[in-house]
Amino acid sequence: MRTEEEMIQMIQDIARKDDRIRAAYLEGSRANPKVPKDMFQDYDAVYIVEETESFQRDKSWIDRFGKRLYMQYPEDRETPEEKAQCYGWLMQFADGNRMDLHVCTKEYARSHLELYRVLVDKDGIFEEKEMLSDERYRVQRPDQEEFSAVCNEFWWCLNNVAKGMWRREIPYVMEMLDMIIRPMLRTVLEWKIGVETGFSVSAGKSGKYMDQYLDKDTYRRYLETYTRAEISDIQAGVEEMCRLFHETALCVSGKLKLTYNLQEAKNSREYLEDILSLPLDAETILLRKK
Repeated sequence: MRTEEEMIQMIQDIARKDDRIRAAYLEGSRANPKVPKDMFQDYDAVYIVEETESFQRDKSWIDRFGKRLYMQYPEDRETPEEKAQCYGWLMQFADGNRMDLHVCTKEYARSHLELYRVLVDKDGIFEEKEMLSDERYRVQRPDQEEFSAVCNEFWWCLNNVAKGMWRREIPYVMEMLDMIIRPMLRTVLEWKIGVETGFSVSAGKSGKYMDQYLDKDTYRRYLETYTRAEISDIQAGVEEMCRLFHETALCVSGKLKLTYNLQEAKNSREYLEDILSLPLDAETILLRKK
């Protein structure tokens, strides 16, 4: 497996030898000093070019990067105008390395610069050789509107879980939990991290760094909300999701002086319990009296 030094040297050498390439920079995790280093990190490389058409027309030019196992052309479905500004190759190499390579016009690259490290700059395009702050990716403090919307989405969508479980529509229930409800739970947990760190850290994509900032018990409880596709397991997982969300929302709202709709949460949980207690041959919905 080629080392990071070898990979970066190759990216630089190719840029220097190809007159069509005017600059090269690295973005993503390998440009972020706060991200733990490991062998699976992609090389997110960008070449600044005057035009992308010649690179698209002769795709064999990427052979110089090494033997590939398989790859994607993510921009192939874009419009010709979009592909003229930026075009890419996602490559899994036979030696274990992966590279996400794009050729972009100067104007496009400048408008999409975030965290980066310059590798080659033939024309003095970059004013700064690097921008290594991850501030853009840090957990952001919510306002009342955002907080209320996340809480409402969590509690409202539980009614879909309730009816799906009663109907035994397991794929539907699992999709509701993992695609709709879980992101809301993850969001309030990230806000808890923000509160406890002064909103100075990133929880990572999909909350992958949450274990670094949540206490062990909270993180364990979050992991336990991932369940097998069995009714009893799903029910236990949903109950834990509700408890964890409620406790965390109470904590966040108290620390940030935000209003949490306790009645909404109570009514949603009771509705869920009432539906799950119905016999499978029920013909009418019976809810507890309010």
